[in-house]
Amino acid sequence: MTTRILFLTPQLPFPPQQGTAIRNWNLMVQAAARNEVHLLSFSDGEPSPEQLAAVNSICASVRIVPTPSRTPMQRLSTTLFSPQPDLALRLRSSAFKQELVQALAAVKPDLLQVEGLEMATEVAETAPARLLYDAHNAEYLLQKRMSVADAAHLRRWPGALYSFLQWRKLRAYEARVCQRAHHVLACSPLDAAALREISPGLEPLVVPNGVDCEQYRPGVVPPLELGGQALVFTGKMDFRPNVDAVLWFANAVLPLVRARAPETKLYVVGKNPHPRLDSLRRVEGVTLTGYVEDVRPYIAGASAYVVPLQSGGGTRLKVLEAMAMGQALVTTTLGGEGIDAQSGRDWLVADSPAAFAEQVLSLLTDRALAGRLGLAAREFVAAHFDWHIVTKPLMPLYDS
Repeated sequence: MTTRILFLTPQLPFPPQQGTAIRNWNLMVQAAARNEVHLLSFSDGEPSPEQLAAVNSICASVRIVPTPSRTPMQRLSTTLFSPQPDLALRLRSSAFKQELVQALAAVKPDLLQVEGLEMATEVAETAPARLLYDAHNAEYLLQKRMSVADAAHLRRWPGALYSFLQWRKLRAYEARVCQRAHHVLACSPLDAAALREISPGLEPLVVPNGVDCEQYRPGVVPPLELGGQALVFTGKMDFRPNVDAVLWFANAVLPLVRARAPETKLYVVGKNPHPRLDSLRRVEGVTLTGYVEDVRPYIAGASAYVVPLQSGGGTRLKVLEAMAMGQALVTTTLGGEGIDAQSGRDWLVADSPAAFAEQVLSLLTDRALAGRLGLAAREFVAAHFDWHIVTKPLMPLYDS
């Protein structure tokens, strides 16, 4: 019997160019292969014909609601005085609530799949047949980590205070959503453990982020000629963990690398570079690209890929993409969370500036080592993290 699944997403999942959309799109594609998929989604603007054609190609019905907006003063007020976390209020919308009621009546879904905590605001008050909550992060843990990271820097105390207030609110809110759901997905075993901590008895199903190993493979696009010895980092560059990672690498690691390999360059590839990164525009050897239509030529053109994350959670899609393209990489322990790869076989791991610089230099100077690691990375990801593999545990849940 075909299962009718109504997906709720915070943005149109096509094109799948960043974290949430990539996960949403690929889960929907895998679900649609043997089930009837419907979509109710927010959209920041008028969808293009290409977007509509893509989502309609896998969905039996599509409903779209404009993304609501809040002023900075509204956010400040709720941050200080509302018992609910900022994430729970970000997409609160009467228009969405109305569309949801109509969609539930028209579709009569067997399963309502909620993609991310911000989509749970109205759903927790409804009573669909069954509710599946896909936790893109253990959000309270993500904010707690950012609070600790920001508190170590005097200029970032406002961010530390914001995250401190948020993680305490998120802990209670996230627990309520998990308890309301019939099924909970987590992106990594660590996230699953964090959710169990706030909701005793919960047994999340781990469905990690994956990668399309056909779309991301060696030779799929011509490499960019980046010149010299190029290091590449990709990600949404107004996301605080990415900003912190790049600043740490550029200020603490890159000078150590360039002292011994002066031709080394760092390319930070991703849209909306935060103002905190403006100082790097004057740093020799650092390039902020802003938005690019396709990150793959940059990954392909890199001498090595770096993942200097100091905070965050979940399974990093950018790491899987680089590995799938056969790129040798250096990551922090936290940057590799959720990916059970082996240091020295599939990638290199380092956490201090000096150790990270040494591992980067080893890839720049020993190209045979870089080649072996890149090949092993590709084989590892293809065997464990292709989307059709990571979603296998989800299919029996749909079938039931």
